[in-house]
Amino acid sequence: MTATTRNLVQVFEDQVGRRGDATAMTFKQGGTWKTVSWKEMGRRVRDVADGLVSLGVQPGDRISIVADTCAEWIIADVAIMAAGAITVPIYQSNPAHEVQYILQDAGVSWVFVDQEHQAAKIREEAARLPDVKGVIRFFGDPQASFEHTLAAVENRGVAFREQNPGSHAARVAAVKSSDSASYLYTSGTTGNPKGVVLTHGAWTYEAEAAAEIKLVREDDVVLLFLPMAHSFAKVIEAVWFGEGAVAAFVESIEKIVDNAGEIHPTVMPSVPRIFEKAYDAVLAKGLASPGVKGWLFGLAMNGFDAWADGKAKGMEVKTLGFRIGEKLVFPKLAAALAARFGGRMRLFVSGGAPLSPKINWFFTLLGFTLLEGYGLTETAAGTFVNRIGGNKIGTVGLPMPGTEARIAADGEILIKGPGLMREYYRRPEATAEVLNDGWFATGDIGELDADGYLRITDRKKDLIKTSGGKYIAPQNLENELKGDPLISQVMVHGDQRKFVVALITLSVENARQWAKEQGLAEDEPLHVHPKVKARIQVAVDAMNSKQASYSTVKKFAILESDFTQEGGDLTPTLKVKRKVVTERHRKLLDSFYVD
Repeated sequence: MTATTRNLVQVFEDQVGRRGDATAMTFKQGGTWKTVSWKEMGRRVRDVADGLVSLGVQPGDRISIVADTCAEWIIADVAIMAAGAITVPIYQSNPAHEVQYILQDAGVSWVFVDQEHQAAKIREEAARLPDVKGVIRFFGDPQASFEHTLAAVENRGVAFREQNPGSHAARVAAVKSSDSASYLYTSGTTGNPKGVVLTHGAWTYEAEAAAEIKLVREDDVVLLFLPMAHSFAKVIEAVWFGEGAVAAFVESIEKIVDNAGEIHPTVMPSVPRIFEKAYDAVLAKGLASPGVKGWLFGLAMNGFDAWADGKAKGMEVKTLGFRIGEKLVFPKLAAALAARFGGRMRLFVSGGAPLSPKINWFFTLLGFTLLEGYGLTETAAGTFVNRIGGNKIGTVGLPMPGTEARIAADGEILIKGPGLMREYYRRPEATAEVLNDGWFATGDIGELDADGYLRITDRKKDLIKTSGGKYIAPQNLENELKGDPLISQVMVHGDQRKFVVALITLSVENARQWAKEQGLAEDEPLHVHPKVKARIQVAVDAMNSKQASYSTVKKFAILESDFTQEGGDLTPTLKVKRKVVTERHRKLLDSFYVD
């Protein structure tokens, strides 16, 4: 695949010219689903872009967006690039001091926000942000002299274009594919976040590569809820522009299923946690069924467990329970789950973190296609993905067309291709550590099979090395345990220790239902109850039976509450922050190793 010559704005505007009055996006407003055509979206992008230029924005300026995923986010993003500037997305969940760090590090001049609490973050840090000239609010009235409404900027753009009718086209044409389009800041779990510089060419390559393997079609409705500061969401944006599909924006993470039932999407990109929650919800409802119905459900799911374990080993294991499930349970589950997601879902795509093969086999058994992919911010996200009709569960698929991969001597995955970042912004030493002769060192450990499919075994930096010198991949153990219906989250620990231990959180709804069946009182604290610990021990023992002795979990504790993003335990893409959780529970972890 040859390198692209178009910039991302041209990809978008090509679609505006081709699709015209066809729907580009839909979102819920005032209780009703509204639609915006490609033509209307293109007009608003031009208005905002010209409005930015009228405010003095120059090519190469950095402009930030701190907002939930919404239609206005996309319009602002394309408008920034159409002004010749560079988008610096910031997670809407970042506290004020983290927002300030990124704005200062990137030298941001203007900031788009949605809600008042995001504008308040900028006002709070204004004294430490001398380069920020102003804030543009998607919604609400200005609360300070340097704040503007998005509508006011659009009106400025209309007036500017009347006086400068050819300037927009000239600016867009001047943006080269090698120019910077985005600075995406890494999560910074091991230090200050770094700005990953991604070019227009990286994003347009992703759009063209995805088109080649026909993941998304023009007639698709793509459900969007991932945070747009994450590279997975950004690559979906590029693919959407390239294909001319419809993007449907959910009201909130909590409303994913409700909104899907209303808008009937056909494609849903997601992080694994959403699929895990869907699986947990199915189990909770099935386990709560009374009498024979609940007994049959339990029998069928035991059969599913054996079937999924067999599939992982290349075997077809169909117990009596599984065969009963095929006739009486699984078809009903398939119909119910299909309805939950709107009845038209043809494709799920999972990325951002490892997906448990058991969860994937569950969706597959019920007739869904769930393709796991892999990439990093530094590789513009879309690097490997399974294919429709060629899905190898347990792998992250084949390289995107035009991307090369190889495995280093120590097992690290190396990547080369048009989607690679140019650099870490103003960090030449950090750039040199990961980029060598065009190859990017991912920090992930994996293996390529005979067909070229990649299997990730773990993060290189997350590998546990016991005091006995044995290496253990914690994510494998964690994913295995998370397949149990009573378990929500797991963090395995044991680096430089004598053995491996785990912190476990409960899936509250499922655990409460199980406790009720066991005769436990509703107000009993489950995390310390001996029956609950014995039940979780069964899951740990089952997982341990498949492991070498040195990688078995010797001890565990059940935490009182689940890991949450609000509590600082999870990243915006719902991955466990190992360092944070380890420090938070340091005394408990240390106690496991006291003789």
